[in-house]
Amino acid sequence: MRGLIAAEWLKLRTVRATVWSLAGTVVVATGFGAMLGSGFRDHEDQDFAPLVAGSLGLTLAQLCLVVFAAQAIGGEYASGTIRASLLAVPRRDAFYAAKIIAATLPVAAVAAVAVAGSFLAAQATLGDQGMTPWSDGAPRALFGGWLYLVLMALFALGVTGVVRRPAAALGVMLPLLLLGSQGLANVPGVGTVLQFLPDQAGGLLLGMAGPPDDPTFDRAYGPWTGMAITACWSATALAAGWWTLRGGLRPARRR
Repeated sequence: MRGLIAAEWLKLRTVRATVWSLAGTVVVATGFGAMLGSGFRDHEDQDFAPLVAGSLGLTLAQLCLVVFAAQAIGGEYASGTIRASLLAVPRRDAFYAAKIIAATLPVAAVAAVAVAGSFLAAQATLGDQGMTPWSDGAPRALFGGWLYLVLMALFALGVTGVVRRPAAALGVMLPLLLLGSQGLANVPGVGTVLQFLPDQAGGLLLGMAGPPDDPTFDRAYGPWTGMAITACWSATALAAGWWTLRGGLRPARRR
């Protein structure tokens, strides 16, 4: 298994998009954290939560990780090299697991840096309204941000495993994250259903939404339940990708 993971990591790091998407995650998270912190610096609302400035940037930074995940598992389908890979590794369970592990390890590391960068940049530019990583609610929001980014990347991995093309996966994920869940969730009645989408459910633990009794961010569940919903989405998507790989494309037989 170690050799399979090393082989998958070799594939990833030789693709230029890997470096750009992972580096873009940190740059976008930190940049937007600083920008939002500066914009909220003179905020006079007593209910303003400094955590929001450090969390909102992650909603854009996650797009870079979605691109990375789509390329990590869908690049071989797009290029046609998946047949050679399956000939070399006929054990599809091991092949799929190695891909997931090889993609998740850098995602976890980059997510930690991105979350810390976004938080520190936001709190530094907030001035007197800023908070420290040890302030009340901050540790949970930091851990929640890291867990959220990892789970959304895993969700994108599973979706790409089902549709088998990076472009098709991005065509599903980007409208969902940019237009569907974020925009339509504010429409009365529609938000009651869309609150159970992965990004909406996971955002509660990041401090981007209030408690269930908050009329501004009404939720039918608590922060940890919301993250569990996101985890269920990710697990279901990965299981669907595994099922597709097992029952779909098969390597050509040698004559």
